[in-house]
Amino acid sequence: MLSGGGTNRIEKGIELYKNDFAPYILLSNAKEPAGTPGDMLQTTLALGISQEDVLTENEAQSTYQNAKFTLSIMENKGFTSAIVVSSDFHMRRVRFLFDHVYKNSGIELTYVGSISGYDANHWWRGKYNREVTITEYTKMIGNTFGYNGSEAKKVLEKFKSWLP
Repeated sequence: MLSGGGTNRIEKGIELYKNDFAPYILLSNAKEPAGTPGDMLQTTLALGISQEDVLTENEAQSTYQNAKFTLSIMENKGFTSAIVVSSDFHMRRVRFLFDHVYKNSGIELTYVGSISGYDANHWWRGKYNREVTITEYTKMIGNTFGYNGSEAKKVLEKFKSWLP
């Protein structure tokens, strides 16, 4: 199972692991902050997962890189499938990028969203919903044209600074 960023994502991944849907948890960008215990790895271990069942990747700075860097780990381990866990609002872009990167790998992916509090039916209500909507659609357009990583994030921040 692949998981990245945020306590809700970690908790969803652990739930799937504890219910025997996956024998390992692969944390992409495992040093990213993920709650009170610390980074994603520290949080995962604090929630009762054995170190032997946790694989980590620490270089990704974007969703595209999450896919790219975890693919090589999965291929090296001989894995044939994975459950990709991310926030519910993020799943459209996750699926777009992971399906592209994993296209000819022979690895079957299943996608599971963790609850984030985002309300897609009322995306215009509240700052959080508006910001998530604008961010995800802007990143989806950028990703479609090959913009990924820290450079793309700088452009997004500039774009967001123009908004009220």
